[in-house]
Amino acid sequence: MAPTTRQPAEQPHPPDDGTTPGAAAAAPAVGAPLVRGKGRPRSAAADQAILDATREALAELGWGGLTMGDVAQRAGVAKTTLYRRWPSKSELVVDAIASLFDQLECTDRGSLQADIEAVVARFAELLTLPETQAALLALFAEGSRDPQLRRRIRERIVQPQKVLVELGRANAQARGEMDPDRDPATADEEIGIIFDTIAGTVEHRLLVSGEPVTADWIRRFTTLLLGPFPGLLR
Repeated sequence: MAPTTRQPAEQPHPPDDGTTPGAAAAAPAVGAPLVRGKGRPRSAAADQAILDATREALAELGWGGLTMGDVAQRAGVAKTTLYRRWPSKSELVVDAIASLFDQLECTDRGSLQADIEAVVARFAELLTLPETQAALLALFAEGSRDPQLRRRIRERIVQPQKVLVELGRANAQARGEMDPDRDPATADEEIGIIFDTIAGTVEHRLLVSGEPVTADWIRRFTTLLLGPFPGLLR
């Protein structure tokens, strides 16, 4: 949507609060110096509104029906605001889903098995959301043809969630369930394998096989995962 008023050239740009332009900014005091910062500050509220609108549109329309214009309208922002933050649809969807997965936490529940079960249960809940399923399946397909998109998925979704494995491992070591890491490189490799095993198994079951993830299934899965380490099983 185009602005309904035009700012005088000598006035500084108003803060980019993400709302659709429409009202002129208040004029500076007489004699006050005009100070311009580097670019316009981003608005956390506008960013959140855009990400929420993206997930809402994904749930209703799917990947094919989602457009940047529709997201801007739902979020109540100008298309220029949206494109300034996210130049492409795929980048926008990656961040919208990444913000969902940011809700995942690994809290100390007294044992590594309990920690893993809680994270897997919450992860499965997020994967059952229509917007998450539509986004991930599309991103997997698009990412197979776009190396830059794959890199963005790793940076915004995969790497932040690996921190949960690191935290669960650290909690287990603090409780004496696991020995301290002796080699950082080996520990990092093991963390990657554990993450891939958990994320890949749950995603395959829900998104590919279409089978439910129940409390009983989660218990059986974690027991199998920790089976080679009897001391880690409750």
